[in-house]
Amino acid sequence: MAICDKYIQEIKEKYAHQPEFCQTVEEVLTSVEPVLEAHPEYIEMGIPERITTPDRQYSFRVTWVDDQGKVQVNNGYRIEFNNALGPYKGGLRFSPTVYPGILKFLGFEQIFKNSLTGLPIGGGKGGADFDPKGKSDGEVMRFCQSFMTELYSYIGPDTDVPAGDMGVGGREIGYLFGQYKRLTHRYDSGVLTGKPLTTGGLLGRSEATGYGVVWFLREMLKHNGDSLKGKTVVVSGYGNVTWGTIKKLNELGAKVITISGSEGYILDPDGISGDKVDYLLELRASNQRKCSPYAEKYEGAKFFAGEKPWNVPADIYIPCATQNEITLEDARNIVKNGGKYVCEAANMPSTNEAIKYLQENGIFFGPAKAANAGGVACSCIEMTQGAEHRFLKEEEVYEELEQIMINIHKQAVDAADKYGLGYNLVAGANIAGFEKVAEAMMAQGLF
Repeated sequence: MAICDKYIQEIKEKYAHQPEFCQTVEEVLTSVEPVLEAHPEYIEMGIPERITTPDRQYSFRVTWVDDQGKVQVNNGYRIEFNNALGPYKGGLRFSPTVYPGILKFLGFEQIFKNSLTGLPIGGGKGGADFDPKGKSDGEVMRFCQSFMTELYSYIGPDTDVPAGDMGVGGREIGYLFGQYKRLTHRYDSGVLTGKPLTTGGLLGRSEATGYGVVWFLREMLKHNGDSLKGKTVVVSGYGNVTWGTIKKLNELGAKVITISGSEGYILDPDGISGDKVDYLLELRASNQRKCSPYAEKYEGAKFFAGEKPWNVPADIYIPCATQNEITLEDARNIVKNGGKYVCEAANMPSTNEAIKYLQENGIFFGPAKAANAGGVACSCIEMTQGAEHRFLKEEEVYEELEQIMINIHKQAVDAADKYGLGYNLVAGANIAGFEKVAEAMMAQGLF
């Protein structure tokens, strides 16, 4: 029996109602088997059990009043997973889909993603089952103020530093920060990241995750003697991550032919570039969660209702939308259509079965915890900017971010090579992130 089998089985039995968390624990622990074999002291010190158990979890009621004067109640959460490397760091997600299992999987992933950046930050996640869609600015503000009233005593620049995530952009972060100031009487610019520029935000933050994904992808192709120029790319989603990804892909000579939403996908054989990329921001700002208007606006584009874009032939596939959007069936379509690369821009967008099938069939696979680390890297850069009381130029941010993504790719390659795993970025990223956290936990004793 493999070393981690019993831990994986225990997690599956204990958290059967949280499948996302079980899936990501299985992926990580399976990858780090060779590390545990080489370091029996990690087993003796309970690292597998400790690293898969959050340090602490908070849940609280969020009560607010809508524009009709009616009292509304939501559930809020913050999961502080591991701070062996630094203060807890991870986004806040506002979505009806939020429940502890989603946040646990995201927080667990965040530990290793943050470790890979080389920056001194731990992993955490939080949010609420609040839906910003269709809400007025006043309603969003009142919700955020109530949410922060419950959260503020648990966070701080050296304790836990939340950021934005799905449903939480500059507007929400601004309201949260304003309420934090009201409650604490402090201007702690490092307590929240993703802030508007006028309150200490970072230039280039909106593009960060998408740009980072493409820089990581570029390194993947370079490692295999290839380049992005002339490649055809299928992308999902149409929000900020998709927008940034498409912008950078266009700059580097690739051609993007799809976007998608929850209602279906758009195929634009002419390529999504120029003003079409800017139109994605309009789609997102409309808050209707629909991509179909794109096909109405641009001649030649077609909308496919109820379908995903993974059956469209391309060289490269980049899931930017949500978890588990690439299933085993989708992976088979990618292989059948001659795909060469898959690079994850969303959090856990591919199932474990899909990843295994893609790798077994010769697809070069870039995992999310490595490829989409650009967002959290920029969050940490924003923390540094606040501590130094200065504003970084956009080119300074991009230069630092690009180097971080190059380094993450190298770490994953080197870790996989160290254990004789070939060019396996999934295992390499898990191992590189795990080793750093495990060593810090060992050095700090039991905590």
